Amino acid sequence: MPPPVLCFSPRSVVLALAAGMLAACGQQAPPQAGFAGFPPAEVSVATVTPRPIPVTFEYVGQTNGSKEVEVRARVTGILERKLFQEGAPVKAGQTLFVIDPKPLAAQTSAFEADLARAQAQKAQAEREASRLKPLAERRAVGQKEADDAASNVDLALAAVRSAEARLNEIKLNLGYTRVVAPISGLSSRAPKSEGSLVNANETLLTTISQVNPIWVTFSIAENEQQTINRAVAATRLTLPRDNGFDVAIRLSDGSTFPRQGRINFADTRINPATGTYEMRAEIPNADGALKPGQFVRVTLTGATRNNAIAVPQVAVLDGPQGKFVYVAERDKDGKDVAGVRPVVLGDWVVAGAGAARPNQWIVESGLKPGEQVIVDGVAKLRPGAPINLTSAPVPGGPPAPAAPAKDAASGGAATPGAPAKDAAPGGAATADAPAKDAAPGGAPTAAAPAKDAAPASGGPPGPSAPAQDAAKKENAKSSAAPAR
Repeated sequence: MPPPVLCFSPRSVVLALAAGMLAACGQQAPPQAGFAGFPPAEVSVATVTPRPIPVTFEYVGQTNGSKEVEVRARVTGILERKLFQEGAPVKAGQTLFVIDPKPLAAQTSAFEADLARAQAQKAQAEREASRLKPLAERRAVGQKEADDAASNVDLALAAVRSAEARLNEIKLNLGYTRVVAPISGLSSRAPKSEGSLVNANETLLTTISQVNPIWVTFSIAENEQQTINRAVAATRLTLPRDNGFDVAIRLSDGSTFPRQGRINFADTRINPATGTYEMRAEIPNADGALKPGQFVRVTLTGATRNNAIAVPQVAVLDGPQGKFVYVAERDKDGKDVAGVRPVVLGDWVVAGAGAARPNQWIVESGLKPGEQVIVDGVAKLRPGAPINLTSAPVPGGPPAPAAPAKDAASGGAATPGAPAKDAAPGGAATADAPAKDAAPGGAPTAAAPAKDAAPASGGPPGPSAPAQDAAKKENAKSSAAPAR
């Protein structure tokens, strides 16, 4: 079987010979295309500047009437009438229910008769005592008889008072058959209908809630309160005096209630069942827009975080070791590169109106004032990657990007990507230059395109003149030799 025939194109032979000549002369071939050959990423930065930042605390709360009254039956009887619309506003003193008054009216008549009898007996005892008193003074009757008559007067007076008390009690109960609203507010459902038996002091007839103002109760976890206390003690956080927070309410549909309120109660004890502190806010509610029992989000404003550092949320990335950001720094050659800063984050805050990036993270540690955090272009970065800053650096920070190659000093080598005609006189042409400019009359060089080449500063030089002459001679020989 004949050996396989190997065919080589003139171009491949020239490239192989050029590479061999470079190796023989101690030169290194230009690196092949790769990540390091891409142009520096265009990024924008934000300078780390400590500043006071308003703090917002948010909790889940529930609305309650500032007065919650349970309306109960105060006498036992049959519920005769209901005189209000369930769920409608009621006024103080308005009659809500009527319990059958006839049994109590009959008892009232009986007690009135008992009172009249007691009063008659008292009058008789007084007359008897008045008749015996002068006789006893003249010793016409015994002293014992006179004393018994006086005692009978006292007993009759006590009987009268007892009858009056029973009569007043039954009249009071008779008045309780008309159940009136003790306060003004919103009524609730009436669970008992007409004809039902209600028991004194047990049966709940309805509930009335005073909703102007309305109260909102919420709880703060013990560990969160301790964190706040430590921040205040370390002067990192300033709270308003006497819990003078501005309280805003966000409803379940995401809308914000148009009126704000104030804190009117803060418990100093921890609820052992929940491990939380209870607080309460008072909200004006003249139109009754808020109803008791609603779940809302309570937002407290008025506190300030002192000398805080915040970075845009888009600048924070997740890594195997946690959160980190890229910062603009200098490498050993003085070039701008992307550095990594692991950070410990705090709360997520919202910047003021008109901010370009309203969502920001509070950075507890990991950044220093004056550092420049990369906020745009982070998706194209890796640690140590070269970058071009598009925003003006702050004083003391990294300088602006270098000028284009055509502005370089005379005699310096052109930077990658610059046209060969812009290179300084006497400098080596870059790989972007056409082959006819690099080696007149010769074969093109094996260098990679300029965009994939390494930077001229510190990188491998282009092919030397001897290497180009050798390449031309070998090319001539290969052209004359017959193909095998």
